[in-house]
Amino acid sequence: MTLAVGWVNAEDEARAAALAQQLQLPLVAQPNLNQAEPWGQVLLVSGGEVSLCATGRKRPGPVKADFTGGAVAHRRQFGGGTGQLIAKACGIKAGIRPSILDATAGLGRDAFVLASLGCRVHMLERSPVVHALLAAGLEQAHGDAELDEILQRMSLEQADGRRWLEQCPADQAPDLVYLDPMFPHTDKKALVKKEMLAFRELVGYDSDDRELLAAALKVARYRVVVKRARKAPTIEGPAPTYTVDGKSSRYDIYALKALGSD
Repeated sequence: MTLAVGWVNAEDEARAAALAQQLQLPLVAQPNLNQAEPWGQVLLVSGGEVSLCATGRKRPGPVKADFTGGAVAHRRQFGGGTGQLIAKACGIKAGIRPSILDATAGLGRDAFVLASLGCRVHMLERSPVVHALLAAGLEQAHGDAELDEILQRMSLEQADGRRWLEQCPADQAPDLVYLDPMFPHTDKKALVKKEMLAFRELVGYDSDDRELLAAALKVARYRVVVKRARKAPTIEGPAPTYTVDGKSSRYDIYALKALGSD
């Protein structure tokens, strides 16, 4: 997949140029997204936002990390609080707010939900491009009075989750490690989400999920939570302690000891 950084307006040129240099990618002025060649995807800087845009006439819409509107905002306001499946999977309840390492952050949506419920979440993203999207989304959200308190509980680092875990000092171990690794889909319906299509073309899938889980189990103080498509196989290795099932996804919980215990 060929990738470039593009800019639309003159005021975006400097930021786009800095991003292109950071990622070691070509810089394109006002790219024509209807033209699929020579770029399959463009990391587009426009109006202060950064989005991943496929090219071609039948391209899907842009993908970006958005914490101020859309599905993320709706979920924050009407998602059900601690009654959400992700909250149950992570053991969030009265008086318990575990520190969480999200080792496969992606666009940060689950991390934002967990932070909105009161957890401190440190996010790791190993893809430099996805990290750039997430960093831009967090930057865009700052300054919104309703979000600043949540964002203060979120931190981001560009790092490979497996290597980070393998090098984590014991005194910095998180209470919980959260994993949502990319994996090959056999269900074609699961590929309709535009960000999944874009990400798969961009970064492929996490072929080291077994090693990632093993590293997480060595570091987490209380539990590891793995998000999967509902019918997807478990990650090879130890069996989950139990699962929390939803309509389209499930959470495999590897309980090490009770949350809140010494």
